[in-house]
Amino acid sequence: MSFDFLLTSLIVIVSPGTGVVITVAAGLSRGARGSLVAAFGCTLGIVPHLVAAISGLAALLHASGVAFEIVRWLGVLYLLVMAWQTLRDTGTLRIAPEAGPARSAGRVIVAAILANLLNPKLSLFFLAFLPQFVAPAGPGAVAQMLVLGLAFMAMTFAVFALYGLFAAAARDHILSRPRTLAVLRGTFAAAFVALGAKLALTR
Repeated sequence: MSFDFLLTSLIVIVSPGTGVVITVAAGLSRGARGSLVAAFGCTLGIVPHLVAAISGLAALLHASGVAFEIVRWLGVLYLLVMAWQTLRDTGTLRIAPEAGPARSAGRVIVAAILANLLNPKLSLFFLAFLPQFVAPAGPGAVAQMLVLGLAFMAMTFAVFALYGLFAAAARDHILSRPRTLAVLRGTFAAAFVALGAKLALTR
């Protein structure tokens, strides 16, 4: 596993995206445990893309314009729904002084998995990026890609957990200020809309 792979993966993971927004929102709404649950869900959302890349399904997805468009617009729609729910302070990532029932932890995981599952750019990342660090003619190419994918997932969980724990540490300070909370809610909603618009423009 090369330093170039680790460095490039870290840059990709640290860059704010859907997973970061979901994890930070979970940290603010449910505290440290909620942020770790969301980070875990986002990490699980990588698994289908890794499996698709290893099996060749990712190549098929991007070779088929129709399949790509379906996944892309489902992802856009999902992000817009999350933006609407966040703005109305409803749904899984509700940011309020009361965290809500414990069972919603499962809903956070599902939301995080769906957010990454419906992101065709993630499968494109695995399709275009990982093979550069695998020797296709050599033995164990699948095993190499699997190891690199698992390393990427471990880094994703660690980085997202840090984002979420930082948000959780500031939770009481933010929730005690209604105006700040309202601004933050609008910011998250705007972030989901921006991510949806960016995905809609993906070709």
